[in-house]
Amino acid sequence: MSAGAGGAAARELDAARARVREAGGEALLARLEHLDAARAEPSRPAAAPRPPDRGAAADFDVVVAGGGLSLLLAPMLASAGLRVAVLDRARIGAAHREWNAGTAEVAALEASGIFAPGEVERLVVARYVEGLCRWHGGGTYPVRGVLDHAIDAGGLLAAARARAEALGVTLLDGHALLGHAEGPDAVALAVAEARPGAAPRGLSARLLVDARGAASPYATADLVCPTVGGVLAGLAEGGGARRIRPDVGEILATTEDVEEGRQHLWEAFPGRPGETTVYLFYYARSGDVGPGALLSLYARFFRLLSRYKEGDARLVRPTFGLIPGWSRLSPAPRAPGRRVRLVGDAAARHSPLTFCGFGANVRELATTAADLARAAADPRAPSAARDAPVHSGTGALAALMARPAGGARAGEMNALLNTAFAVLHAMGDDAYAALLRDEMQPADFIRFLRETAARRPEVYREVVSALPLRAIGRWGAGLARELYRAR
Repeated sequence: MSAGAGGAAARELDAARARVREAGGEALLARLEHLDAARAEPSRPAAAPRPPDRGAAADFDVVVAGGGLSLLLAPMLASAGLRVAVLDRARIGAAHREWNAGTAEVAALEASGIFAPGEVERLVVARYVEGLCRWHGGGTYPVRGVLDHAIDAGGLLAAARARAEALGVTLLDGHALLGHAEGPDAVALAVAEARPGAAPRGLSARLLVDARGAASPYATADLVCPTVGGVLAGLAEGGGARRIRPDVGEILATTEDVEEGRQHLWEAFPGRPGETTVYLFYYARSGDVGPGALLSLYARFFRLLSRYKEGDARLVRPTFGLIPGWSRLSPAPRAPGRRVRLVGDAAARHSPLTFCGFGANVRELATTAADLARAAADPRAPSAARDAPVHSGTGALAALMARPAGGARAGEMNALLNTAFAVLHAMGDDAYAALLRDEMQPADFIRFLRETAARRPEVYREVVSALPLRAIGRWGAGLARELYRAR
């Protein structure tokens, strides 16, 4: 890179940083830079405190490290009679992403017992007639019955925080987990205020719930999805691909072929009148995403937003994240002991293809809370959670997207996506929506693969060139196992 080009890139990054600061404030920019810096080297647990002795009394039954979406678990556990604490290096219950959901997720929120009657309904700020997937150089494929409710993320977490406080949950805003050590009957935690030079303090719990997402030292999933964007005002409304329709969600869209070694994807979900949440993201192998990935992606977001949508866009609220994904072709993230459980992005058990962590976590709220309550009483208790069968198949597709071909073959990923979604659309709304909801049955997924390969035989070469033979073998074995279980 020439000195001039390097200077222009630095100015672009500074401009992106300034826009995030202007819309979100210094604290949000600090969180972005913390996440970006965490990619500089693998996160490692700090020096552990002394393990509790046998028979030692615990301060809490459950401590949840991470105050994002997993905050929803705190009032559920407290309602079951457990002593619960939540800590987060920022404010607990701050929304750093916006969420869309379907009917099943809305029903799960209503059934959780966290919210007052009618409260979840008031948190739904928009509904869509349909969602769209659109591919550069290809077609547009509508689907109904998936991701068709826009949820007020800030309102959701504020209500969960209020409910947690009312139930006596201890909230430690601005505290980071430095390390832990497991004893026979409890786990010791070293925590400190998230500021330079802060002295650590000790806590203990019967169970530590690691909900720190990509910042967890145990978030060892093999894929990652850098995602940036936010709530925008000023986008043009109307018909056509480059305008927003308030009653239509854009689930996935591309505006170019592979650039900078990545296939970038957009999504847009209208919310309150005049506001739309827009994201830009890409799939990558975890080792390929270095420090500064989010800020660099924000620079691209601001530079190329007009390729995607027209209008005089203004960033109202930045939202971003590094979302871990597990391909199911490698070992799953694992907790370091019996008294530590991984949840949410740290566990990466959501869809590796759609990265719909909100839907997966909300649908499993009751199961997860019950699992954690059992583990607090007996850390040997097995989990009742089960991976969706379709993940054995979609994980390999996500791994394929994380290694797109460039150069003369830069258009292959869009061509493959266009073929695949044409097949899904032809299979009908039920099958199409089921894949996006993680509910497609293995037999239907096999049919989807076969029909895609029949329309695009090049897919065999693309798979072999992108995935090691061992991974292809694991993919086939996983699909066969799920087909056998479904018989």
